[in-house]
Amino acid sequence: MAMPTACKSDKDMLPEDWSDSASQQVRDARIQRTEGGKLQLELNAPLIQKFERPVAKTLYRSLGGKRVSMMLYENGVEKKTFIEADYAVSYDDRDLMEAHDSVVVIDFNAGDTIYLQDLIWNSAEDRIYSEHPVRAKNGNRITLGDGFVSDQRLENMQIIRQRGVIEFED
Repeated sequence: MAMPTACKSDKDMLPEDWSDSASQQVRDARIQRTEGGKLQLELNAPLIQKFERPVAKTLYRSLGGKRVSMMLYENGVEKKTFIEADYAVSYDDRDLMEAHDSVVVIDFNAGDTIYLQDLIWNSAEDRIYSEHPVRAKNGNRITLGDGFVSDQRLENMQIIRQRGVIEFED
């Protein structure tokens, strides 16, 4: 007597809609990029998830009250710019990275702190920008605008269509 048997393939073990399942996942990641032995940036992400479908992308997510952050350095030691957000997306097939929800950019050289809804980094165009309302604080001055643009080194930051400046005393 023969009994037919079959093994489930890996495909049968996947969820019905597996396009949103991460192929790789890392918790509490700290990534450093150097050039010539000098630190350029440090990325901290409570959760990193790599997706292959429907679009090849990497998600950097907040978790347990910790947010996604990136510190850019000058000369390998001096803190230049700090960026923090609730989550970020890096698209593998394009030179594009997006930061979303309660984005904060701190420029240590200029003393600016910029608050945004989102921030898009297009390295192919050497441009970082946002097309949503922005609030920038420098000393005792707050500037409101309809957007933000800078080169990718964050050296030439500009508020687009400034709507007002509020000055206050400490």
